[in-house]
Amino acid sequence: MANIAITTTVPVEIILAAGYIPVDLNNIFITNQQAVRLVEAAEEAGYPRNLCGWIKGLYSVVLEGDFEQVIAVTQGDCSNTHALMETYELAGIETIPFAYPFDRDYDLLKLQMDKLITRLGTDWAAVDQVKKRLDVIRKKVAKLDELTWQDNVVSGFYNHLYQVSCSDFNGNPDEFEADVDCFLKEARQAAERTEDVRLAYIGVPPIFTDLYGYIEQQGARVVFNEVQRQFSMPFEVQDIVEQYRLYTYPYGVFGRIRDIRAELERRNIDGILHYVQSFCYRQIEDMIFREKLDIPVLTIEGDKPGKLDARTKLRIDSFLEMLR
Repeated sequence: MANIAITTTVPVEIILAAGYIPVDLNNIFITNQQAVRLVEAAEEAGYPRNLCGWIKGLYSVVLEGDFEQVIAVTQGDCSNTHALMETYELAGIETIPFAYPFDRDYDLLKLQMDKLITRLGTDWAAVDQVKKRLDVIRKKVAKLDELTWQDNVVSGFYNHLYQVSCSDFNGNPDEFEADVDCFLKEARQAAERTEDVRLAYIGVPPIFTDLYGYIEQQGARVVFNEVQRQFSMPFEVQDIVEQYRLYTYPYGVFGRIRDIRAELERRNIDGILHYVQSFCYRQIEDMIFREKLDIPVLTIEGDKPGKLDARTKLRIDSFLEMLR
């Protein structure tokens, strides 16, 4: 089966129903041991330095990988995706646009899914069957999330890892499910964790490689990963169009805030880490979060992949001390 790359979460059921292997470029980029080199390679090709590191990484991953098609989200994700698509096309890579309607209009979203179904050569019946299969796995990932914040036996990193991996199920849902089953079995037998500060992580997944580990070294733990949880589609609905309409990330910030508020109360959160990516338009949303969320917020910014810098570590340390 051929690979189809995706620039962010899209209706993965359609890709699998059409017999393709979904590959989330973000996951390939950030787990690459030479992620910094991938960013530099994009800059050498002509990408400006004052541009999001994720976009540059996604460009190089595709050019150095085995991809002939990329599904790119043109509305509801990064504002730089349009130009990214054009540089893919310049390199001879076929791009397939997908757009989330800003106002969450059901009919417009269904139309986008219809077009993708036609483009990939499948049908709604096959897509619904794949949804039923993936929903079984998603429920297991939801249980892993519960073990994080209710039973306190799962670290913030593994909560992040398994939920973010639901964007493409690591290209193989069966193998991914087996991995989740194994992890759940081990987690249920693990000792209860004792970190005294409970944090929420909001914003896009971090480009830092050691954030969760550092936080836990300081005696705190992330028990809510906002966007990553959305990737796991934590909604029990039969209608797949409604599922992607409930998915908060590609739409307005106020829908995200309603979701965040509910989870803050449910999970007994002490403070919020808001991660923003350098040169990303979503940095503007920080002012809205600070006004609408009524518990302390620390905003941290990342640029290129790598470990936390000393200044960010100091700011995290001070934030945790203030919360205590």
